[in-house]
Amino acid sequence: MFEFFSAFKTAFALIAGFDSELLHIVALSLSVSLSAVTIAALIGLPLGAAVALWRFPGRGAVIVVLNACMGLPPVVVGLVVYLMLSRAGPLGELGLLFSPQAMIIAQTILVFPIIAALTRQTIEDLWAEYREQLTSLGVTPLRAIPTLLWDGRFSLLTAVLAGLGRAAAEVGAILIVGGNIDGVTRTMTTAIALETAKGDLALALGLGIVLILIIAAINGAAFGIGEAARRRTG
Repeated sequence: MFEFFSAFKTAFALIAGFDSELLHIVALSLSVSLSAVTIAALIGLPLGAAVALWRFPGRGAVIVVLNACMGLPPVVVGLVVYLMLSRAGPLGELGLLFSPQAMIIAQTILVFPIIAALTRQTIEDLWAEYREQLTSLGVTPLRAIPTLLWDGRFSLLTAVLAGLGRAAAEVGAILIVGGNIDGVTRTMTTAIALETAKGDLALALGLGIVLILIIAAINGAAFGIGEAARRRTG
């Protein structure tokens, strides 16, 4: 029992004292996750809107695949990215394996379907609501995409935050492609796993507390944005 409380005391001391190792791990984690979510959003938002507005052969299959990929197993994604970036893989010459860039690629693949699928649903609902009005003004589906993306910005921001939450809590994929190298690819989730195995519970708890606070802040922001959107629409 004493060891339990001692670990928590030391963990809070590390946080309050802005421990350099803890700060470096947190900074790298946020950098990787934010980069991955930004790339996923730049691709997923317009693609999700396009799938929502355009009717084409196989559209139903695309929607099913997007929805199914929201639950992609992280370790499988990590394995695929590892094989692609390994020396024997098609992208091996880039030398990205066991680097932050490899982790960003893995997290982008995991986050992209979430943003694209939620965007598709949001834009499809907005199109059903404004279709007659926009069509009467001569607005084509292609021209309607920016308008609908802006109108649904609150809901879409919630989708992006959901992707950020997924990225921040990810461990399996980035452990495989990043290698958990100290000072290079060690993130909060991988460091928690390593430090727990080593018996350094203080650092693991400190990182765990910070991670929980970050996830709570993301979910709080998503809730606040959702409430603001509901008040705006009445």
